[in-house]
Amino acid sequence: MPGTPGHNAAGDDRSVSELLADMSNQVKLLISKEVELAKLEVKDQAAKASKAGALLAATGVAALFGLLLVSFAAAWGLAAVIPTGFAFLVVGVVFLGVAAVLLGKGRKQLAEVSPAPDQAIASVKDDVQVAKAALSRGANRPMGTPGSRS
Repeated sequence: MPGTPGHNAAGDDRSVSELLADMSNQVKLLISKEVELAKLEVKDQAAKASKAGALLAATGVAALFGLLLVSFAAAWGLAAVIPTGFAFLVVGVVFLGVAAVLLGKGRKQLAEVSPAPDQAIASVKDDVQVAKAALSRGANRPMGTPGSRS
């Protein structure tokens, strides 16, 4: 009957325990979806960090070769003052230029990495606000009166 306690405007004749069980199941589903979203977001950020790390590692290798070649070039150039040393110097400078470009790219990509799952956190905050609003609407209703839709 429409005027009896436990009967709402939607025509749902479920008991309070059934409604609570349904709400509990939906909260569990919501939480599992939020956790899944957080995992995907963290995985995406880890992939970005991995690419940036690879570029930084390549920078280290290129810088090492550049430093070695510049060192040999400077030593041979100063010791013998022959054109071969200057050739080594040019190659070393080219390697250092490559290292500078790779360093710039790696730092740029690393700056774009966010370790926190921002979308999942925002979504959970929204869910909490919706749940609080729904609970406060339900708590403001007098006991035994049917729910009203607004």
